[in-house]
Amino acid sequence: MLDRTGFADFITVLCAFMNAVLVAVILMLLLALARVHVVLALFIGALVGGLLGGLGFDGTMLAFQDGLAGGAKIALSYALLGAFAMAVAESGVPNLLAGTLIRRMGAASYASGISEGGRSTVSHTEAQHAVTETKWLMIGGILLMAIFSQNLIPVHIAFIPLLVPPLLSVMNQLRLDRRLIASVLTFGLVTTYMFLPVGFGQIFLQNILLGNISDAGLDVSGVNVMLAMAIPAAGMLVGLLLAVFVSYRRPREYANLPIEGVANEPEISKYRITWAVVAIVAVFVIQVVMGLLGSKADALLVGALVGLGIFLVSGAVNWRRADSVFTQGMRMMAMIGFIMISAQGFASVMNATGQIEPLVHNATALFAGNKAVAALVMLLVGLVVTMGIGSSFSTLPIIAAIYVPLCVALGFSPLATVALIGTAGALGDAGSPASDSTLGPTSGLNADGQHDHIRDSVIPTFLHFNLPLLLAGWVAALVL
Repeated sequence: MLDRTGFADFITVLCAFMNAVLVAVILMLLLALARVHVVLALFIGALVGGLLGGLGFDGTMLAFQDGLAGGAKIALSYALLGAFAMAVAESGVPNLLAGTLIRRMGAASYASGISEGGRSTVSHTEAQHAVTETKWLMIGGILLMAIFSQNLIPVHIAFIPLLVPPLLSVMNQLRLDRRLIASVLTFGLVTTYMFLPVGFGQIFLQNILLGNISDAGLDVSGVNVMLAMAIPAAGMLVGLLLAVFVSYRRPREYANLPIEGVANEPEISKYRITWAVVAIVAVFVIQVVMGLLGSKADALLVGALVGLGIFLVSGAVNWRRADSVFTQGMRMMAMIGFIMISAQGFASVMNATGQIEPLVHNATALFAGNKAVAALVMLLVGLVVTMGIGSSFSTLPIIAAIYVPLCVALGFSPLATVALIGTAGALGDAGSPASDSTLGPTSGLNADGQHDHIRDSVIPTFLHFNLPLLLAGWVAALVL
C-alpha cells in the first residue's frame, strides 16, 4: 500500500508523463487507427495538444500555420521529385523493368501449366523452381529499387506508384503477400538513409544528425557515423528477414481487380532510355559533388532541376508533353506532400507547447544514473514523437538539443550518443500512419483497393522494424 507521500509521488510521475505532447500523439494515432484521414487526425491531435499545452485556440492555430509555412520547401521538393520520377517513367525505364518481370512470370506460369490450365511439358519441380525464381527476382528487384531511390536515383517514394501497380497482377499469380512487399519497400526506404551517408542519407546522417549533435555542444568530428548506425541497421535487417521468411512467407489470395493509376505504357526507345540513364547519373553526381564541397544548397532540388532539364533538352520527354508529364508527377506526390506538410504543422504546435523537453527530462530523471534504463526511455520517447510527426528528419532537431546534455551527463561515449540519437530519430518512421515510408508502399500496393494502409502497411512495418530497431539501438548505446 502507498502512503500519502508515495501516492503523491505516483500522481506527480503520472502527470509528468501525460503531458500535452504525449496526449496529442496518442490521440492522433487512435484517430488514424479508427480510419480518420491522416491529415484530419494530425490537425485534431495538434489542436488538442496545443490547448492542453496552454497555447489557446489562436496560439495553436498560429503555431500550426507557421509549421505549414515551414513545409513549403518539403512541398517543392516532393513536387520536383515527382516530376522527375514521371519523366523517368515517360522514358520507359519502369515499364522496361516491370515488363522484364512480367515476361519472366509469364514463362514460369506457362512452364507450370497454370496460365491455361493445361498440362505442363516440364516436371513439377522445374515449374516450381521457375515460379520461385520469379518470386525472389521480384522481391530483390523491388528491394534494390527502394535502396537506389535514396541515393542513385533520388526520387524517394515517387517510384512506387509507377513501378508497383503494373506488377500487382504478377503478385496475384505468385500469391505473394503484399504485406511482405510493404515490409521490403519500407526497409529499403528507411535503412538506406539511416546507414549510408549518400543522397537522403547524407542529409539525415551528416546534415541533421551530426549537425544537430554538434550544435548541441558535443564534438563528433572523429565519429564514424556508419559505425555508429551499424548495429541499428542490423536490427532493421533482422526485421526484414523475419517478415520475408517467417511472418509473410505463406501464400495469400488476391482478386484480379482493375488497377487504377497505371499509365499507358510508353514506347520503349533506346534513345530515351539512354538519356534517362544520363539524367539519373547527373542527379547522383550533382548531389555527391555538392556534398563533398559542403554546399548549403539543397542538392536534391538542384539535381532534380538538372535532371528535368536533361530530359527536356535531349527530347527524351517531348516538349509538347512536358507540361502534362510534370503536372502528373506533381499530382502523384500531392497527397503525400500535403500529409508531410500537415505533419510539420503538428510538429510546430508540439514545439510551441514547450512540453517536449519536460517529457524527456521527467522520463529520464526517474532513472538517473542507470544508463540502460535511461537509454531505453529515451528511445521510447523518440518512438512516440516520431510516430506522431511521421518524419525522422523532423524529429532529430527536436530531440537532439535535449538528448545530448543527458547523454553526456550519463556518461555515454560520442559514438554511443550518435547511435542513440540516430536510432531515437529513426524509430517510428516505419509504422507511423503519417510517414512517407508507409504512405509510399500503400500508394502502389493499394492501386486495386486490396491493401489497407493501417492493417497492411502500418502495423506490419511497426512490428517488424520498430521492435528490432528499438532493441538494436539500446544495445548500440550500451556497447559503443
